[in-house]
Formats: sequence, structure tokens, C-alpha cells
Amino acid sequence: MEKNKKAYTVFAWAALCLLAFTFIFPLYWIVTGSFKLQTATVQLPPQWFPAEPTVANYVKLFKNPAGLWLWNSVFQAAMATLLTCFTASLAGYALAKKRFTGAKFIFALFVCAMALPKQVVMVPLVRIMAAIGLYNTSWAVIFPTVGWPFGVFLMKQFSETLPSELLEAARIDGAGELRTFWDIVLPIVKPGVGALAIFTFVNTWNDYFMQLIMLKSSDAITVSLGIARLQSEFATNYGLMMAGATLGAVPIVAVFICFQKYFTQGITMGAVKG
Repeated sequence: MEKNKKAYTVFAWAALCLLAFTFIFPLYWIVTGSFKLQTATVQLPPQWFPAEPTVANYVKLFKNPAGLWLWNSVFQAAMATLLTCFTASLAGYALAKKRFTGAKFIFALFVCAMALPKQVVMVPLVRIMAAIGLYNTSWAVIFPTVGWPFGVFLMKQFSETLPSELLEAARIDGAGELRTFWDIVLPIVKPGVGALAIFTFVNTWNDYFMQLIMLKSSDAITVSLGIARLQSEFATNYGLMMAGATLGAVPIVAVFICFQKYFTQGITMGAVKG
């Protein structure tokens, strides 16, 4: 029995190490490739580590408005994350703990909306953004994300775990709805907010399709669109493209590290809920 347990442990660790290597290696290859000369990125056999490291790719990248691309991406993802977490938390709390006519129907609409492909609603979204004068601005990417049905669905599930007695005690003490939400509800559902923050940031950052449709001018494009333009302009410069991809990956990694604790708690609570 003890031998079987040790064998299982060894096998599990080996499998985990193999999976970790499989996921980490592409990131390693992109980062190291960004420091290679153009000839080194395409040579065979490949260089597993830069023999002559160089920052020429980053110098050339920032001769393009890479700083502006990065700022546009960070602004869009950060604003979409803040607004989505705030509105989804409010909506999820109301749908979970407030009794009003049509609550179940409204929640059913959110669930149904989750099944709609983004392409189905893209034409109406473009027309709406153009009608209110936000087309070709960062807000044309931000506002459609704020209405993400998944955020409301996720926060509604977390808000279901709130003790009703605690909310009743707050009302007896004279706390208003916003005070109750801010001081009692939000701290309890914080793991869910952390998980939603990561999902929203990554979704907005990588939403190439939305950015491609909504943003046209050079001043408004993001890292994703900028890298695509580099690919068309410098079709064979893989080192430059890898430098752009590395630049685009840094904020994603930073956000995940910052919210990792809440993300883990949120997934765990969601797994054992019910």
C-alpha cells in the first residue's frame, strides 16, 4: 500500500512538471526570442538561449508608438475591470438577496445572453457607439465589456452565500443599502471580485476582435493591434514580434500575481458552493 502511494505521488509530480513545462515553454521561447538577432530566431537547430543577447528589438519596438499602445491597453483593461467588478457586484447582490418582481426573469436573460456569440451583437454595438460619439475611442471597447453577463452571473452565485441574518442586522442598525453593500457585502464576496477582476482584465486585454472593430486610428490602437501591424509591416522580423508579445504579456502576469490569492479563494468557494 505504501509503495503504491509513493508510486502515485511520483507519477503525479512527474505529470504536473510535464504540464508546467508545456505551459511555461512558449512564454520562455517568446521572452528569450525577443533578445535574439533576426538570424538567430530562424536558425536551425534553434538557439535555446540567446548566444548574443540584444535589446535591438525593444529599441526598434519603441521607435513605433509601443508606449502608447501599452497605455491604451492598460487603460482599457483597468477601466473595464473596475467598472465591471463594481456593477456586477451590485447586480449580483440585488439578484441574489433582493426580492422584486421579475428578478428570476432578469437573471434568466443574463444566462441566455452568455450563450450569444460576440459576433451576433457586434453590429448593434458598433451602431450604438457611433451614435453616441464613442466609436474609435477606448470607451467603445470598455463599455461593452462592462455589460458582460458572465460577471453578473458569477457575482450572483457568490452573493448567494451571504448570510441573510447579517444583512437584516445591518438594516436594524440603520445602515442604508449602499452602506450595507460597501461595509458588509463587498468584504465577504471579495474572493469573487478578485476572480472576476482577473477574468475581466485578461478578457479585455486579449479581445482582439472587439479592438479591431472598434478602433481604427493609430492613436487608439492597443498592444494586440500594434503587434498585428508589426507582423504585416515586418513580416519576417520574429524578434520584433516576440518583443511586442513580451511587452503585452507583462501586465497580464502582474495582474495575476496581484490577484492570485483572491482568484484561488474564489475558485475554491465556487467549487464547494451549494
